[in-house]
Amino acid sequence: MNAFAGAAAPTRVPTPKLDTWVASQDFDKPTLVIDVDRVEEQYRALKAGLGHADIHYAVKANPAPEILKRLTDLGSHFDAASKGEIQMCLDAGARPDIISFGNTIKRASDIAWAHAAGITLFAADAPEELDKIAANAPGARVYIRLIVETSEADWPLTRKFGCDSDMALDMLDYAKSVGLSPVGLSFHVGSQTRRAEMWKPTLDQLSVIWKRAKDAGHDLTLLNIGGGFPAFYGEAIDTPTDYAARVIALVTETFGDIPQIMAEPGRGMVAEAGVIVTEVMLVSRKSDRDVHRWVYLSIGRFSGLAETEGEAIRYQFETDRDGDATGPCIVAGPSCDSADVLYEKRPMQLPLTLTSGDRVLIRNTGAYTSTYSSVSFNGFPPLDVVVI
Repeated sequence: MNAFAGAAAPTRVPTPKLDTWVASQDFDKPTLVIDVDRVEEQYRALKAGLGHADIHYAVKANPAPEILKRLTDLGSHFDAASKGEIQMCLDAGARPDIISFGNTIKRASDIAWAHAAGITLFAADAPEELDKIAANAPGARVYIRLIVETSEADWPLTRKFGCDSDMALDMLDYAKSVGLSPVGLSFHVGSQTRRAEMWKPTLDQLSVIWKRAKDAGHDLTLLNIGGGFPAFYGEAIDTPTDYAARVIALVTETFGDIPQIMAEPGRGMVAEAGVIVTEVMLVSRKSDRDVHRWVYLSIGRFSGLAETEGEAIRYQFETDRDGDATGPCIVAGPSCDSADVLYEKRPMQLPLTLTSGDRVLIRNTGAYTSTYSSVSFNGFPPLDVVVI
């Protein structure tokens, strides 16, 4: 069912293997179930559209060992944000030369460790970061991350990462001066950019910087276009192949031919391969006059659903009572924290018959759920993960 009032309800892509397995199991705590075969399908579909661009899977989306191993076997490259993620990729059999250290905020000792492990490609967006790389990974290849000031994504990634155009040009010069090899630029349009055409303003803006750098004598050969590849959360999106092909066409139209293009899908690779099994803890009203029920689930913002912050990501809920009459409700997590409210600005439509103990499936939750559930806040266990 589509649980959101007034929303369109395009049909989700069936997941028969996932559905059959989940239906046959009992769960005593919130559990994310991942179909690794579906991850492979998404990889192949994205690769078909991206063509010569290298997929660097964003490990932070879901670092389950089974996913990393399957993607390694398929020939994927990897975008790692930490020493820990690099080690997980290496443990899965990935060669160090296909792993980029893509976080622009790195400990000096981790840079040295990565360099010793064979990592040769690093991101930076500040002179001090270049100093650390030069001191601990001498001669390394670097790309400079550009700030994206405007984004049409559901989950924008502005402000924290990147530098502006003038600083980027200075950074390329500075990288050379400290013995590094500045090979390109990177950016991120924002997570869950639902339509490929939404990339155009960013590409137009950043291609100007690329041209200025080339005109200044920098032999740029690499463009990292980051992530943004969407998953289905109730609003229609293009197929992965069509979407990726259109993005690459826009990149080529705007930048021209580029020897090496990196793409960093995370959500678009794994979200639709996962479902969270949870249950209703309580259904209540705050007063006899309250028009909204409160539905409390056994999972919340602190146990895997952090991306409900600002109600940016609108997950799809299914219950065994779908088909019964529905009414608006506020959905919240179980913890003793008033911020643990998932959806309130736009009330959800859930069955009026819903009651404590009912199973709820949260669809397309394979990305950015288990990785946001790393502590037992209030004693509620971190999200369990099963890969089938």
